[in-house]
Amino acid sequence: MLDPVLLRSFVTVVDTGNFTRAAEYLHLTQSTVSQHVIRLEDSLDCRLLDRTQRHVLPTEEGERLLGYARSILRLAEEARESVAAAQASAVLRLGAPEEFMGATLMPTIASVQSAYPLLRVEVEGGLSHELLRRYREGELDLLLVKQWEVDADCHAQWPEPLCWITAVDSPPPAPDTAVPLVAFPAGALYRQEMTAMLETGGKPWHVRFSSPSLPSLVSAVASGLGISLLPAVCVTAEHRALTAEEGFPAPCGLRLALYARSRLSDAGLALRRALEAYCELRAGKVTPPAA
Repeated sequence: MLDPVLLRSFVTVVDTGNFTRAAEYLHLTQSTVSQHVIRLEDSLDCRLLDRTQRHVLPTEEGERLLGYARSILRLAEEARESVAAAQASAVLRLGAPEEFMGATLMPTIASVQSAYPLLRVEVEGGLSHELLRRYREGELDLLLVKQWEVDADCHAQWPEPLCWITAVDSPPPAPDTAVPLVAFPAGALYRQEMTAMLETGGKPWHVRFSSPSLPSLVSAVASGLGISLLPAVCVTAEHRALTAEEGFPAPCGLRLALYARSRLSDAGLALRRALEAYCELRAGKVTPPAA
């Protein structure tokens, strides 16, 4: 039996032309994608890719397999979506960053469940890159995720402005001192951008407070424990946004992206529309209207 996971890596390498871009698209490591192709070649006892060229090309055997591989993957996705649709409003699996847990998304979900009493929503939280990997592997039906560059199959996207914030009465850190940071754990999107910007600007830093909880970080900044790079929607009267003149320019380009399976039940479509409405409202709170 041909493993769809191995076939997906093979097809993606052919489509992108090299292992690096395939790994980025699949949100896997390059070595993992390479091992997938090697295992597929071993199972078929032939070479499927010509790796001697700068642009990786399929061999004759690879070309023969390619059409079958695409058909197998398409049928597997159709089968999964057909079974999911047949379940009607039984279960929907939604992935979202931890900051959307709690009271943030609950009214949106509750409004859909009131119209579909049999609907059960299973919400999974986590880091954006991990949730996207799970969506790619078919574990989630809908996904809200934050990305600097959204993928081509994104259903909808909105701007997600970030800003540097400190306590309302706190001055900016002195130029000759390490910047005290309030941060998510290592690997989180905001933390990576925050430390990269400081290092590019030649600013030393140290983490003074860390938590996986966005409300905890917001409260820690308000209490004067340090500064942080967080969504502009989180700024309250207890915070002050640091400016570029103070040495803290805000990054741009982060997007809030909604991913959704092409075949959803009526309840799934209703939840997708409700999430779109929520994101539109959220973006409107921090994005100035067009002139």
